[in-house]
Order: sequence, then structure tokens, then C-alpha cells
Amino acid sequence: MRVTHRRQAATAALLATLPFALLGCGLIKEDDPAAKPGRAPAEEASARARERVQAYLDAMTAKDVAAGRSQFCATAHESFDAAATGPNGDFADHFQVPQAEITDVRPGPRGQEVSTSVSITAGSRKATRPLLFTVTRDGADWCIAAEEPGGHTPAPAVTP
Repeated sequence: MRVTHRRQAATAALLATLPFALLGCGLIKEDDPAAKPGRAPAEEASARARERVQAYLDAMTAKDVAAGRSQFCATAHESFDAAATGPNGDFADHFQVPQAEITDVRPGPRGQEVSTSVSITAGSRKATRPLLFTVTRDGADWCIAAEEPGGHTPAPAVTP
């Protein structure tokens, strides 16, 4: 009789801890209110990268240095501060940005790579330049880790 009671107690303890073990193994998914339901991790990364870069492009167009700086990772703030308002920086006083658009988003070796096309005017001179942004996850948030000249050619459209 005593063996049966111990066996029942052990079984009850096992059943009581089973949901926690399954949660830890990932068999039972915990609700994450920050994540959008039905969105795959790759789609989430692409969407967050696009949001960050679009916010930066909007800040460039509006000449809002603080808003532009806030899109960068904390580790990139020092280099942003040194270059952003310099003579060739994104926020230089003599540049205007009448148009800037995202042309491609894809995964890269250091995060999501977002290609853009930025039109710049300086007096009567006009130019369009490609810029490539690397967006990565920094803790729970996404931020721009790097900006460099160039970009990717847009991926061909997939027809159904």
C-alpha cells in the first residue's frame, strides 16, 4: 500500500511539472504580446529593419539629427555624432534630401541589409546615391548598426 502511495505522489509531481518542462523545451509556446501573431522571425526582422531605416530616411529629409541618431545602435552613436553633420554627412546643412526610398531588404552576415536610393540636392546640383544600412537586434530592440555607400540590386519580383 505504501509503495502505491509513493508511486502516485511521484506521478502527480511529474504531471505537475510537465507543463514547465514542455515550456522550456519550446513544445508549448509562451504568448509574447510584443510579437505579431502569424509572423515568422524572418518577416519580423525584415519589417523591423525596414521601419528603422524608413525612420532614419524621414529624419534625413526633415533634417532632424536627434531623430536620426535615435535609430542607430548605442555603439554607433560616437561615429554618427562625428560624421552626421560634417561637410559630407547625411545631415549637412547644404544638402537637401527631396527623395529617399528603400529598394531592397535581405538578410546579411551581420543582420538585415537595407538598400536605399537617396536623392540629394546641393544648390543646383542633384545626385542620387545608394546607401546600405545594416540593421541588427540590440537586446529587445532593433537599431541601425552601420551605414555605408552602396547597396543591393532589388531582388526580382516573384510571380505566382
